[in-house]
Amino acid sequence: MTKLVSILVVDDEQRVVDEIVEFLTGRKYQVYSAAKPEIALEIVRNKSVDIVILDIKMPGMDGLEVLKKIKEIQPDAEVIMISGHGDMNTVIEAMRLGASDYFQKPFRLLDIENAITRTKRFLLLNNELKETKENMNFLSRKLLENIGTQLIGNSQQIKDLVSMMSKVAQTDNTSVLILGESGTGKELVAHGVHYLSKRNKNRFYSVNCSAVPESLFESEFFGHKKGAFTGALSDKEGWFEIADNGTLFLDEISDMPLDQQAKLLRILEERKVSKVGSRESKTVNVRVIAASNKNLEALTHENKFRFDLYHRLSVFVIEIPPLRERKEDIPLLLDHYTKMFSERMCKSIRTINQEVIQQLIEYDFPGNVRELRNFVERAVIMCEEDELLPIHFNKLQAHSSAGNSQEVNSLRQPAIDNTESFDMEANAKILIQKALKKANFHKTQAAGLLGITWQALDRRMKKYGLD
Repeated sequence: MTKLVSILVVDDEQRVVDEIVEFLTGRKYQVYSAAKPEIALEIVRNKSVDIVILDIKMPGMDGLEVLKKIKEIQPDAEVIMISGHGDMNTVIEAMRLGASDYFQKPFRLLDIENAITRTKRFLLLNNELKETKENMNFLSRKLLENIGTQLIGNSQQIKDLVSMMSKVAQTDNTSVLILGESGTGKELVAHGVHYLSKRNKNRFYSVNCSAVPESLFESEFFGHKKGAFTGALSDKEGWFEIADNGTLFLDEISDMPLDQQAKLLRILEERKVSKVGSRESKTVNVRVIAASNKNLEALTHENKFRFDLYHRLSVFVIEIPPLRERKEDIPLLLDHYTKMFSERMCKSIRTINQEVIQQLIEYDFPGNVRELRNFVERAVIMCEEDELLPIHFNKLQAHSSAGNSQEVNSLRQPAIDNTESFDMEANAKILIQKALKKANFHKTQAAGLLGITWQALDRRMKKYGLD
């Protein structure tokens, strides 16, 4: 049930209090009132208050003093000041002390409603930011405790990612599909969803579908009974039994054979498994999280992935942005991995040369976070000083040199047509427009032509103003 927004009205004029309270009560708020500052502060001490509508001029203790005390007791409470006097110095002081809005008497009840609406939006945004920060801290702690790594980033993309993870974690059985390039941290995100969910005390079981021979898929999926086939020397639990009441993570789901995809779909629909060699079935309670670095939707059009399984798995899609789209996180990741590897190798690297940071930010990282981690690990091994220098990133230097060589070689080529555009952003926009036109403006089909997911296409359309 959604919690009602609680509002405290404080004014020494009882008529004003009664009028506002009556108006707000009819709009389904939890409303408290006080005609004296002392009573107002007592309410704030004992009740959770979201918004305070506070008169500035009151006998005994003025509104500014009350505002200070409210912020000491409940710092997150939003305070709207009202006054019959238009003293701008007082208004400015109220804002400095933390008031979120101000309006002057006499006022219309519509003014009250508008002020509350503005403040509710601010409260909602603050609560979302606070929840994301709390979830981020919780996730980092749980991931570090259980798998020795963290979800690191301060970019808006990472905040949005954590918000998505938090939302789907609150559902119990919803299938999740995680999409992203190799090295972006798909398994880390799957772990995160698990630890934010009610299943976090039960098992998280990870399977790489590309590493399982096709002949063993059925036995691994469902388990087998002793004697079911040659070599079945004892009963064996399948993946779903192992992950019962927990989470089963199916990485590289696109590599699963088509005939096994049909069996996976049946389990997802029926929530029952039968061991190979057994006629009995067992009910299982497993959340399935699948991941792929390929465009599954495009594979369904090529008959390389089952259309019905794709839609069953993609009830909730989380797309992880590549590192090149969140470059502001690179210094944080660099600092984290430098400290981690320095500690492991008993080295005392205290600083990172600014040129290193700049070179890493300019690099596109086709291997994403995994590639950055590898760069840093090698650099720490090479470093014998207390500072990481560009020379320690000779692999990165090699990439840069290759790029420079290509530039030099290009200068030796015959002159090219200067009318030809080499603006990557402009050409990307044109390519998207062509794909949309070719697909009769059907996003899914256009994404298939471009070899990206429709979510990625949607993001790029917004970026280029093509909505």
